[in-house]
Amino acid sequence: MTTYMGAPRSRGAELGRSAAGLARRLDWTLVASVAALSLIGSLLVWSATIPGDGSDPLESTDALRRHLLYLALGWTACLVVASVDHRGIRAYAPIAYLVTVVMLVLVLTPLGEVVNGSRGWIVIGGFQFQPSELAKVGLLLVLATLLGEPRDGEARPMTRDVVFCLVTLAVPLALVLSQPDLGTTLVLIVIFLGMLTLSGAPIVWVAGMLACGVAGALCVWWFDVLEPYQMDRIQTLMNPAADPKGAGYNTNQAMIAVGSGGFDGTGLFQGEQTHGQFVPEQHTDFIFTVAGEELGFVGSVLVIGLFALILWRILRIAQSCEQPYPRLLCVGVVSWFGFQAFINIGMGMGIVPVTGLPLPFMSYGGTAILANMLALGLVLGVGSRDRGFA
Repeated sequence: MTTYMGAPRSRGAELGRSAAGLARRLDWTLVASVAALSLIGSLLVWSATIPGDGSDPLESTDALRRHLLYLALGWTACLVVASVDHRGIRAYAPIAYLVTVVMLVLVLTPLGEVVNGSRGWIVIGGFQFQPSELAKVGLLLVLATLLGEPRDGEARPMTRDVVFCLVTLAVPLALVLSQPDLGTTLVLIVIFLGMLTLSGAPIVWVAGMLACGVAGALCVWWFDVLEPYQMDRIQTLMNPAADPKGAGYNTNQAMIAVGSGGFDGTGLFQGEQTHGQFVPEQHTDFIFTVAGEELGFVGSVLVIGLFALILWRILRIAQSCEQPYPRLLCVGVVSWFGFQAFINIGMGMGIVPVTGLPLPFMSYGGTAILANMLALGLVLGVGSRDRGFA
């Protein structure tokens, strides 16, 4: 009886020590920065989803409650991943990749649902999720494995490794592009290029990929490969006033919202553009316009500063890694977060075409929040196991 009663207490004490050890090793600057963005994002999502009829904010909290639930699930997943040694996660990278590819295929079946012109969602029993968001995590894991584990006797990835990575990238890339989802396609490409550039792969491949990217963009433009609405978005970027009620509507309304905030903003829940619903998808793709209008220049700079701090801390963790695999994980995540934040904020300011990418940690969306938190958990796990990091 004594032995039976003692075993659970021993296991409980061991779990407690493990949790306490993880808490001591976490990069709390990174955690606090993401928590601050999550808090700001929750307030902005709440404001953006209040009907424009003068409703009391306390009576319109359905979207806020769902958003907070997504954040709670995301933070739980983040801490679970952070508590697992990244070397153990590495063993399951091929499985994670294959699962995401299968889900991307299922999107193209009757299980897939079209939202905003893109068949990118799976709906089962009223529950819906977006596999392309999770594909970022699956690709990240498998690329870090392929590029971060050179063969015996080799100090860096060789040509065959890069070719294998290209094949690995091509599968989810083709599936996401067929939805079509140009924004996520660009994110997957940026993750690959960022990891390839810093993997030590032959420089001819890095230069070749960049050259192919430029040539591909020129060919797309020259041969009119893009859909008409995509061409309209690019032309609107060049001249937003050309079609203010048509293709340029989103961009013009976004810039009006950001500009109307002035230095210190109109105040939370007080934005006329926001509550007039002039900016479409303002709780997801255009969440930054809510920050610009209601929090003003000060709040916008705070949001951008927090993102800069997050990227810097992830790069510090990457710099501290002695092994290529964990370092490339961090490089992939910083490429992902940095590019997506730049595009989303740039859309709100009218300096990049509208591509429909959410702002990490701030925009509403269950699958996107989960994917972001899983990536953050990978970074925190890497940082917590490197004693040399400070």
